[in-house]
Amino acid sequence: MEIMNVSIAKQFSETPSGRYVEDGPASGQRFREEFLVPALQSGKSVAVDLDGAVGFGSSFLEEAFGGLVRVAGFRAPDLRARLTVLSGLKTYRDRVWRYIDEAQARVPARG
Repeated sequence: MEIMNVSIAKQFSETPSGRYVEDGPASGQRFREEFLVPALQSGKSVAVDLDGAVGFGSSFLEEAFGGLVRVAGFRAPDLRARLTVLSGLKTYRDRVWRYIDEAQARVPARG
């Protein structure tokens, strides 16, 4: 499967921050809506590179990645199959997957 590469620092912002669009131009919501969702909707696998950014607050990461499940309707198992999170810091990779898994745990079971 073809892979689409997304670098937060190079394509979005070296200083990502905030949860919602009203928090500023480099918010997690904006990154999710303008980069992550379109990339995943392309049907390709997506590799998101976190390296090069100054840092990441929990609000940015939770909104960007947890919001894929909470807001955009993706499912954690599907994301695990198609999304790769690249970072030299294991802490960031772990946090992204924790936010995705926590959001999935709050989704009501389908009956």
